[in-house]
Amino acid sequence: MIQGIDYAAIAPPLILAVAAIGLLLADAFDVPRRVLSLVSAGSLLTALIAVIVLAAGERRATFCLPDGLRSGGPPSCSYVVDDFTVLFQEIVLGAAVIVVLLSLREITESRMPVGEYHFLLLAAVIGALALVAARDLVLLVVALETLSLPVFALVALRRYDGTASEAALKLFLVSVVSTAIMLFGISLVYGATGAMHLDRIAPTLADLPSDLDPIASVGSVLVLAGFAFKVAAVPFHFWAPDVYQGSPLPVAAFLSVVSKAAGFAGLAIVLALGLPAYAHVWGPVIAVLAAFTMTLGNLLALRQRTAIRLLAWSSVAQSGYMLAPLAVGEHRLAEAVAATVAYVALYTVMNLGAFAVVIGFHRRRTLDDYRGLAHRNPAAATALAFFLICLAGLPPGVMGLFAKVVVFRATVAGDATWLAVVLAINTVIGLYYYLAWAVRLFTPSRSDEHLAAAPGLPARVAITATAAAAVVLSVAPQIVLQTVARAI
Repeated sequence: MIQGIDYAAIAPPLILAVAAIGLLLADAFDVPRRVLSLVSAGSLLTALIAVIVLAAGERRATFCLPDGLRSGGPPSCSYVVDDFTVLFQEIVLGAAVIVVLLSLREITESRMPVGEYHFLLLAAVIGALALVAARDLVLLVVALETLSLPVFALVALRRYDGTASEAALKLFLVSVVSTAIMLFGISLVYGATGAMHLDRIAPTLADLPSDLDPIASVGSVLVLAGFAFKVAAVPFHFWAPDVYQGSPLPVAAFLSVVSKAAGFAGLAIVLALGLPAYAHVWGPVIAVLAAFTMTLGNLLALRQRTAIRLLAWSSVAQSGYMLAPLAVGEHRLAEAVAATVAYVALYTVMNLGAFAVVIGFHRRRTLDDYRGLAHRNPAAATALAFFLICLAGLPPGVMGLFAKVVVFRATVAGDATWLAVVLAINTVIGLYYYLAWAVRLFTPSRSDEHLAAAPGLPARVAITATAAAAVVLSVAPQIVLQTVARAI
């Protein structure tokens, strides 16, 4: 039987697929770099408009099982566009537009092949869009690899750069191991349930014979391990600092924001829709992962002296905060998922803003290089200080404060009190290195003439856009909270 395809549902990734191929071909005919970059950003904006149009309509689903249709019950579908999918696709596409803006200078100065760069970037975004819409384990794995594989090439795209090649190799090796572990876990889940679609796995696991319980338990933990790599959770985190430092800065921003958001979306989908019956198994595992991830990330961030490595370890610590609500297991799982999703949405804005300033002032590598930035560029320094205050969770960065409060409340409500205590302690630790960097911005420096290059127009647009979003969400954080509540 031939399946019908809802092309409207898959319009966003389809638009990007056509654009990616077009950009690769156009580069062969020596189309100017700036034109290709504008086409790349335009395709992302077009896909974002398509997602907004889908948000105004009804729930859509495609690639559905024919036997589900014949039985008279609701069909099991592989690709679903609901409020949750729309929310994350908007986050991914909005962040990707900012990454393209931040890439213009990097492409020119590093002499990277512009067609290949945008082709790989759009391919990775396609994987992210498919991942947040996937509702079966096969599509989840394929989407996860579609997101991951182009990133390896993006990290190594600065040819003849040994640091970039080493970073790409580390990312590749860790990814291969985590994918193998995840596939083994999926095979165990399939062997226990005989199903790949999450809406079929969940009821089967809820009524699973006792002799198959160990198989399903191990499978659930191994699937979780695959997503732990994508979100840079301990012990799959050690690729992050070296990869962030060795890759082009816009690619590091992509990994820190777009890739992480898609990874958490996939994790929430699997846990909430496919494995809620085994929450007693994966809940304690996530609690331990969250505690170690936030603690190790914060402690090592304290020792960093370069901006990019501090952001890398900070990103690891932030992953621990996002994991914490999910540790409650089945108890109030919907509230826990909502807390994680809200944190991801708010984190995307403030972390991408910090990266935008760092990329705009790419010559300032160490934290001490940022001394006196407020005297040379008050607007950029104020924006960076505000982003750092948001990440620390202090007023007037109310969006960061609300993000911390939401995950803390969900963790306490789920009876994971010990984890809430760890979260509170780590929040205090994080205050030090965020504020230490912010203070440097307003401290007089001897001379920074060799660091005086100002950000170009695209970087200024990116900084302005993220700063405006951060201010709006600090004034009215309920925008995100209410949107997430509807999506969940």
